[in-house]
Amino acid sequence: MKELEGKTAVITGGASGIGNAIAHSLSQRGMNLVIGDIEEEALANAVTDLERAGASVFGLPCDVSKISDVETLRDLALEKFEGVHVVCNNAGVGAGGPLWKSTVEDWQWVLGPNLWGVINGILTFVPYMVERGEGHVVNTASMAGMVTGPGLGIYSATKFAVVAISESLIQDLRMSGSQVGVSVLCPGWVKTRIADSERNRPPELSRTAEPDAAGQVMREMLNQVIESGIEPAIVGEMVADAIEEDRFYIFPHPEMLGGFKSRADKILNGESPAFDATGWVG
Repeated sequence: MKELEGKTAVITGGASGIGNAIAHSLSQRGMNLVIGDIEEEALANAVTDLERAGASVFGLPCDVSKISDVETLRDLALEKFEGVHVVCNNAGVGAGGPLWKSTVEDWQWVLGPNLWGVINGILTFVPYMVERGEGHVVNTASMAGMVTGPGLGIYSATKFAVVAISESLIQDLRMSGSQVGVSVLCPGWVKTRIADSERNRPPELSRTAEPDAAGQVMREMLNQVIESGIEPAIVGEMVADAIEEDRFYIFPHPEMLGGFKSRADKILNGESPAFDATGWVG
């Protein structure tokens, strides 16, 4: 989609982090915006900041695990603007720890936004785009959807699924003759609040126990590596470029692709997965 000026983008998880950075980047290229987020105060602040930057933007509280909320987001975009041309299924949460210590509530919480948020975005927006013959879908996955590591079982399960869904989606579209574009975003460490995702965890899926000492250490390490990550604005610009260039894979951390190659080599050699910290950095 080479011309973004005057068109409309819908972005979930748009109040902070990567989603907010994407919103700013697309606005700077002349797009109208509708952003959804589960954090109402952060959403209101994000809308104000975008308006001050010159954006034409509307915000709506949205729980992407509920398709009705995503449909309401679509309806708002169609009401306020002439159509929807880009959808960024970006909302997500992070969780970690050994799989045998995870609970059903842990799984339900992470699968809600990370997986069902993408599914609901596809079901809500892609039929409309196919009918119009124009559009672009950006699904936010992660390098944790390309490589695995300890403590990332639930998170990686959702992100591997998003990569697979995105790859199948672009093939389905091309097989049907549609030129609707698809991109899958696979960032590594980015300075966001994903390590603080618990702030948005619904009461009905709350933790039944606090993390043990090992879990606390893992969380502290995660906070440190996230703080050392790249700025979200860099990712936002890469997403905007990919939409304009109709590019499928978006790797903000190409140095981490060495880990993907190492994983592929292990598979081809019949080796068991063994964690190697260097695999995350190439």
